[in-house]
Amino acid sequence: MKIYDLYIYLIFTVKILFILSALYYIYLKFKKQENSQTGQKIKYWKEKFEFIFVVLMSFLLIYLFNPRNTKINMINYETKFLLYLFGFILLIESNWGQFFNQSKIYNNIKNRK
Repeated sequence: MKIYDLYIYLIFTVKILFILSALYYIYLKFKKQENSQTGQKIKYWKEKFEFIFVVLMSFLLIYLFNPRNTKINMINYETKFLLYLFGFILLIESNWGQFFNQSKIYNNIKNRK
C-alpha cells in the first residue's frame, strides 16, 4: 500500500471521528448536558478532530496542486470525495456572523429598514 493511500485513509478516519464526536455533542446539547464534564471532553475532541482534518486536507491540497508536480492523475474517487466534503466543512464552519457584521453592504441594507 502506498503512503498516499494510507494518508487518504488517515483523513477518512479523522473525518469519521469528527462526525461521531459532533453527533454525540449534538445529542448532549439536546439532553442539555453540553456543559457536563463529558460534554466538555467531547467538545474538546470534536474541535481537535476538526482542526486535524483541516490541516491534513490543507497538506493534501498543497501536495496535489503543487505547480512543480504533475500528479493530477492521483485524484481518484476517494480524493474527490474528500475535497467535496472539505468544501462543505469550510462553508459550514466559516464565521458568517463576523463576515456580515463587518460588511459595509450588509450594514447599509440593514440600516435602510
